[in-house]
Amino acid sequence: MIVEAEDHELVQGLRRGDPGAFNRAYAKHRARVYGFLLRLSGRRDVADDLLQETWMRLARAAADLREDTTLLSWLFTVARNQFLSYRRWSVLDVTRLLSFGTESQDTDPGPEARTEAAARLGAMEQAIGGLSADAREALLLVAVEGFEQEEAAKVLGISYAALRQRLSRARAELDKRITTLDARATRVQAAARGRGTP
Repeated sequence: MIVEAEDHELVQGLRRGDPGAFNRAYAKHRARVYGFLLRLSGRRDVADDLLQETWMRLARAAADLREDTTLLSWLFTVARNQFLSYRRWSVLDVTRLLSFGTESQDTDPGPEARTEAAARLGAMEQAIGGLSADAREALLLVAVEGFEQEEAAKVLGISYAALRQRLSRARAELDKRITTLDARATRVQAAARGRGTP
């Protein structure tokens, strides 16, 4: 992930205490940080609280940011640390760890397509929910949020080699889980058709 000129200017503005820089940073990065927290926690109320704390941390630390700070990486690192802190003190529902866009679309794909999409979403949520927290974090940063692997390793506080190893294991495990869940869903659908269920 390349440091953009705009982010460099935002960091300089934050270091100077410019409220406009904070507002621009919030407008630019809020959605991605929130999505990451939502996928980690699986709960909107938790994601809302952790997002607020992440931006409060930025407000408090703005003057001390290094000039070469990659703002999005800094925000993801703080957001992840907030989640880890929350997780230490809370019991999480580990079956609800990822939500892909379930918002309604402009066109209605029809009941069969909606049922199939819901089944795929459920399988993905179940598969990712079964991964370890380490694997889930790595996959979310790289596959969902689009971080380069070197940047994701920095966010997670691990070496590049450790991240690559973690991603390799996570992808293999995710693929295996999705294949198993797909096979199970196919058997259930075949059984339902055999019973004459539409």
